[in-house]
Amino acid sequence: MKLVIDANIPAADACFSHFGKLTRVPGREINAAHLKHADALIVRSITQVNDKLLADSSVRFIGTCTIGTDHIDQAVLAQRDITFASAPGCNAEAVVDYVLSSLLTLAERDGWALGERTVGIVGVGNVGSRLQARLTAMGVATLACDPPRAEAAPGQAFHSLDALIERCDVLCLHMPLTREGPHATYQLFNAQRIDELAPGSVLLNAGRGDCVDGLALRSRLAGKGDISAVLDVWEEEPDIDASLRDMVSLATPHIAGHSLDGKLRGTWMIQQALARDCDQPSDLTFADICPSPALASLHLQDALPPEDALRLCMRAVYDVRRDHDALQRQTQHHGMRKGFDDYRANYPLRREFATLNVQLSGEAVALEVILRGAGFDVSSN
Repeated sequence: MKLVIDANIPAADACFSHFGKLTRVPGREINAAHLKHADALIVRSITQVNDKLLADSSVRFIGTCTIGTDHIDQAVLAQRDITFASAPGCNAEAVVDYVLSSLLTLAERDGWALGERTVGIVGVGNVGSRLQARLTAMGVATLACDPPRAEAAPGQAFHSLDALIERCDVLCLHMPLTREGPHATYQLFNAQRIDELAPGSVLLNAGRGDCVDGLALRSRLAGKGDISAVLDVWEEEPDIDASLRDMVSLATPHIAGHSLDGKLRGTWMIQQALARDCDQPSDLTFADICPSPALASLHLQDALPPEDALRLCMRAVYDVRRDHDALQRQTQHHGMRKGFDDYRANYPLRREFATLNVQLSGEAVALEVILRGAGFDVSSN
């Protein structure tokens, strides 16, 4: 069996070498010639899998080690009778870590408290639902908007997008990209909606770049300059708008979900799917491929303001400012396309909040609820 695999997928040998010969190719460089005699293709989000790529292919299985699937033309796969698998939820926890790190960084910079804000979550799937659960556990007020889920479960507490824009201080976007239909998300945040954002609002997009009209956002930031934006996803990646990059409060190169844990979980989920497709039982567990963290525990003994404690623990694991600074540095030194992609391809090791055990004693025991709510493993005595 011949497998073509994105060169940046971790633990490829451990997960796939027993299936056959592995050919590693950088994700943006995978082309039809690589697949001519291949049996399986394993990708991440930057490889566009369509009829052109599969024109002369013998591929029978395609897996993407990602939550998102809008880079896969599933209609073409169905026509060709190709088995398809994705990894829903694999890096959802990492994206939530990114959101919390970003919001607490902005709160510190601009002098407001997250606990006093109302956060609107647009798209309540794997990421949005986890974000809402963590914020609620931390005592932060939330409102959710997800029209497809509202139709499917009319009894649940969903709100309209207009209501979120009117009532929320922070808007976090986690919806998939859909270009057609009654709930299309393409440029859902258009010029009108961006103009309706109240002064002081924060717009954070860690979903899909094309869900926000970048020109309209740039115009609001350059004109009134009275809102803040955090962008991890962009239109025209990797050739993103340099002016918009320089105007937003935090700019990162589509790495919100790039924790080691999330990547490994995605690889393992696709390995399991391929094993099922090949009717080859697999006893490989996620624990088999996931290493112990370099920083396993942290001990707090004295009382700290809750959000200071959160920032301390979060930055011990992940600091979004590193990725913001790196995007600026890499794109200035190497150009936009190369700098954007090179940083993603050589992304520094990052773990998830849940890998850190926070030990509390003395007055710090009062922090247990908020730290546990944020996603840390907490113990107290």
